[in-house]
Amino acid sequence: MRAFVVEKYRQPLVLRDVPEPVVGDRDVLVRVEAAGLNQLDEKIRSGEFAQILPYELPVILGNDVAGTVIRVGRLVRRFQVGDRVFARPHDSRIGTFAERIAITEADLALVPARLSMVEAGSLPLVALTAWQALVERGKVGPGQKVLIHAGAGGVGAIAIQLAAHLGATVATTASAANADFVRSLGADTVIDYRAQDFAEELSGYDLVLDSLGGDNLERSLRALKPGGRAIGISGPPDPAFAAERGMNPLLRLAITALSRKIRRQAKKLGVSYEFLFMHADGAQLGEIAALVDAGVLRPVVTKTSPFAQVPEALAALAGGGGRGKSVITFAE
Repeated sequence: MRAFVVEKYRQPLVLRDVPEPVVGDRDVLVRVEAAGLNQLDEKIRSGEFAQILPYELPVILGNDVAGTVIRVGRLVRRFQVGDRVFARPHDSRIGTFAERIAITEADLALVPARLSMVEAGSLPLVALTAWQALVERGKVGPGQKVLIHAGAGGVGAIAIQLAAHLGATVATTASAANADFVRSLGADTVIDYRAQDFAEELSGYDLVLDSLGGDNLERSLRALKPGGRAIGISGPPDPAFAAERGMNPLLRLAITALSRKIRRQAKKLGVSYEFLFMHADGAQLGEIAALVDAGVLRPVVTKTSPFAQVPEALAALAGGGGRGKSVITFAE
């Protein structure tokens, strides 16, 4: 089958004929019909995550998928041939930029009835990231104040909708051109990041979801109330993440050093910082699907490209600043 492969870090993706996926007893073989593009794909290709997310090269790239079940393992019970499914495969089994992929049953969910395959292919990674930040970790509820950075982006657009649904008051950063768009998603306060300093404008927030890192993350700590939490998805990784991943002692020390500055700053301000690297979870994706079918969440797809243009589409994504998601389609 055809697939786009990372053969060497920092080198362009290569289209290759690769072996068919091996389907285990609890695996589902999916014919890929749409695959969302994510910043994570570019970070893997460039080698930026090579230390914390090592792969044996060559590896098929791609972290989002929507498609049709064409075969199931002998112990699979929840899915059958012909089902429309979507997933973020486990990070050890990525490879959605391919014609077919085998995914463990536990990572899959049925596509919401109201969505096209393209819309479904845009959702898993960003929706699970928002869910795990706001629901699983943040326990966000009515009366809380949440700041979501880059509200027009892939994660931000879903996180705003989810936080509003949970009853929070939502602030976000966006360009002036995207202000009306993020308000339509549920943002109560919009900070024009080009003209305003959110750290001066906002205070007393319970939670910040930061997708930018660096100085933006450091300044986000000042927007929190005492006891508030900053959850970062662009890093730096923290000791809890290193322990969870079972990293060796030397790498744990390195990870601890990477996040020491931000953790010290947070402690001094009476707040906390934690790194989130989202995980695959079919059950959570099923809950997200229910919210989509209920009209609570809607995907935001702004661009589609054919399978043959994966490298160009990924290069365009690396520039950042876009609205919503870009999706690869597999229709011939």
